[in-house]
Amino acid sequence: MNRVEPQADENLLALATSLAESAGKGQVYALSRLAGGKNNQVYRVETEGGASLVLKRYFTDPRDPRDRLRAEWEFLQHAWARGIRCVPQPLACDAAVHAGLYSFVEGRKLLASELQPAHIAAAIDFVLAMNAKPRAELAPGSEACFTLAEHIATVERRVERLARLDPEAPHAKEARTFVATRLLPTWHAVQSDLSAHAQRAGIAMDQALAPDDCCLSPSDFGFHNALADDTGRVTFLDFEYAGRDDPAKLVSDFFCQPEIPVPLDYHATFVARVADGFGLDEKGCARCRMLLDVYRVKWTCIILNDFLPLGAARRAFADAGAWAARCAGQLAKAKAKLAALHT
Repeated sequence: MNRVEPQADENLLALATSLAESAGKGQVYALSRLAGGKNNQVYRVETEGGASLVLKRYFTDPRDPRDRLRAEWEFLQHAWARGIRCVPQPLACDAAVHAGLYSFVEGRKLLASELQPAHIAAAIDFVLAMNAKPRAELAPGSEACFTLAEHIATVERRVERLARLDPEAPHAKEARTFVATRLLPTWHAVQSDLSAHAQRAGIAMDQALAPDDCCLSPSDFGFHNALADDTGRVTFLDFEYAGRDDPAKLVSDFFCQPEIPVPLDYHATFVARVADGFGLDEKGCARCRMLLDVYRVKWTCIILNDFLPLGAARRAFADAGAWAARCAGQLAKAKAKLAALHT
């Protein structure tokens, strides 16, 4: 008899069974919701053959055209074709219902205080292995940027979006004040600094990266999307934004994601190894350094997504409830992230 948790209905069980059977994993006998999905619904699947799998149902909305399933599926297929095993195995997918089935990864989230040089090295090894030539011809990643001007425009769109905060969001008034009095002035200063740094480095704002200077990026890359097992081995997860992108964006995202902050003490080593592995010249290294504050502002905006109507819709899809507490927490994180620019 099938054992299904209350939050998993019969249609979901049928979907899990269909995907498991197409992957050669047999009948599903148990299905339970996993905590932690921010944009998607994630379930642990148990099969009669003894396999533990993961079913992901990806968020979709007419206001967000990104194909999250395709991005993750193609990135993981490329990884497994290369023999890279520090990521889940892609097993089966159904594009019509935006769902994918993957191998289950045992492990736990690392704490920021636990990060060691070996963890940073594992992250670098992963991105270098993904980018060993010949590289796959993946589509551009989410918000991919190939000129400095595109980086600026991407963040500018996020900043402008914050002018339309949901008035019904908890703590909306405080969030509006923060955006107007702290975020906007800081963003204007960061743009001015970037322009000056680029001029000194001899990089035109509209100078596009050559194809060979781009990389395959996991996007949203960091230890918030990783699990460590009992031996310390790290497996990286969640590639729904992955694709071709600027190496400087990969580096900046890695150091700016707020959930499990990576100390900036590792930044120079990370850039040096990526530069060596990707074959970046001095201008490529300069881009990695000069875009760091741009991405601190971008991640401040991302943190505030819960105050936007679409952000609220994603969170409701993934995990309804606790909106007030989350908004308060996100506002505090946004303030801390922006404050890092002045330290």
